[in-house]
Amino acid sequence: MYRYVIEDRRFVPPFNEPASLLTIGTQPLKLHQEELFSTLPGRTVELRGVFADSSELPAVQGEAIVYRDNLWFDREFFEQFLTTARKSQRACRAAFAASDKAFSTYALPLAQDIHRSTDAEGNTIYLLDLWYFPHGYTREILPVVVSSDAHEMGFYMVPDFMTMKQGNLTHYAPMRGVMSIESWVHVYFASVIFGNFARAGRLDRQINRSFFTSLKLLWKAVLEQKQILSASGAVEIGPGCTIDPSAVITGPAKIGSNCAIGAGVIIDNCTIGDNVTIDAGCMLYQSTVANNCFLPFRAALYLTSVMENVIIAQNTCLQMCVIGRNSFVGAGNTFTDFNLVAQKPIRAATRDGDLEQVGQIVLGSAIGHNCRIGSGMVVMPGRMIESDVVLIASAQRRVIERSVSFEESDHHFVRGGEVHHRLYPRPGELTAEESASDAW
Repeated sequence: MYRYVIEDRRFVPPFNEPASLLTIGTQPLKLHQEELFSTLPGRTVELRGVFADSSELPAVQGEAIVYRDNLWFDREFFEQFLTTARKSQRACRAAFAASDKAFSTYALPLAQDIHRSTDAEGNTIYLLDLWYFPHGYTREILPVVVSSDAHEMGFYMVPDFMTMKQGNLTHYAPMRGVMSIESWVHVYFASVIFGNFARAGRLDRQINRSFFTSLKLLWKAVLEQKQILSASGAVEIGPGCTIDPSAVITGPAKIGSNCAIGAGVIIDNCTIGDNVTIDAGCMLYQSTVANNCFLPFRAALYLTSVMENVIIAQNTCLQMCVIGRNSFVGAGNTFTDFNLVAQKPIRAATRDGDLEQVGQIVLGSAIGHNCRIGSGMVVMPGRMIESDVVLIASAQRRVIERSVSFEESDHHFVRGGEVHHRLYPRPGELTAEESASDAW
C-alpha cells in the first residue's frame, strides 16, 4: 500500500507553526502519523509522494491512502475507515454524520478544512481530507461515514444560575477520534477530549462489556494491594521512573520513562511524556504533559495540554489551556476558564483571525512557543499569547483581557530585552538571526 501526504504549510495561531509540527498529547502530529502507519498490523505502507494541494490527487497510483497532514486521527478511527473502505473495493473518503455528537461538538467549530455534504439518503455529513483508493485515482468517490460511538461523561458541575440553566457540563468520550488541527482549541480537544477522555471511555466500556477485563483489573489490584484504578492494570509506567510513595496516581494513565514524581503529587487520568519532573504537591487532572517538562511544587493543571520543554512554576493554575514548547510560566499565575459577566459560550480565533464561538461554556487560553510569562497574572478565557512573547506583571498589565501579539511583548520596552530572540515569526517575517544575517 502507498501513502500520499497533502502538506499543509499554513500556520496555526498562536504558535506560528504548521499543524504537523505541533504536539498533540505527547507527540508531534507528524510523528504520530508516521508511527501509526509504521505499526499497522499486517500492512506495509510506503510513502510515495507529497502533494501541495488536493488538486494533485489524480497522480495517485495503486492501492493508496491520501491524507492532509494537519488531520489528526487515532488508530481506532483509521482502522475503522480502512476496513470499511477496503470491503467496498471503491475509492472512498472519510466522513462523519452531522448528528454525531462528539464530532459535531469538537471537530466542527473553527474548522475550515471539513466540508459539508450529503450522503445517498440525503443526510448531512462532513467530509474529511482522508481518502482510500484501491486501484489509483478515480473521480467516483464514496463517502464512508465513521461513527465516534461516543458516550457522555460528566466533568464539571456549575450551578444553573451561573450557566443560563445549562446545568451539569459533560463531554462526549469517543471510541474513535479525528480532528482537523487549525486552532489551538483543536490541539486541546485532540489531546484531552479525544485523548484522555477517549481512553477512559474505552476502559469504561471494556469493563462494562467484558467480565474478563474486570477480573484482570481486580486481580492486579489485589496482588499490588492498591485501588483498582491505581494498579498496573490501569496505570502504565515506563522504565527508570522515581515515584514517591505518597503520590496518588489514578488511571487510566500513562507515564513515560525516566520521570520523577514527588511527594503528595496527584495525577488523575493523565498522559505524561519522558523525562518529566513533577515536584511535591502538584495536581494534574485529565491533562497531557510532553517530554522534558518541569513542574515545581504546587503547580496545578486541569484539562490542559503542555508541549515539550515547558516550566510551570509553583502555585500556577492552568485550566483547559494549551502551552507551546520551550515556554516558561511563572509562579502564581491563574488562567481562568469562565466568563464572569457575559455568561455565554466562549469565542476563540480561527486560523484567519476571526472570532467564532467554540460551543463551550468553559475554556482556557493558549500560550505559543518560546514565551516567558511573569508571576502573578490573570488570563481571561479564550485569549492567545503569540509565540516569542514576554509578559511582565505591572500595574498596567496584571489582567490579560485580550490576546497579546509579538509587537506588544514587554521585551521590546525593557532594558536588555534584545537578548530575547524571535524564533517563531509569522509567514514572511524573519527571525532575529536571519535579520542579522541580512544586515551583514
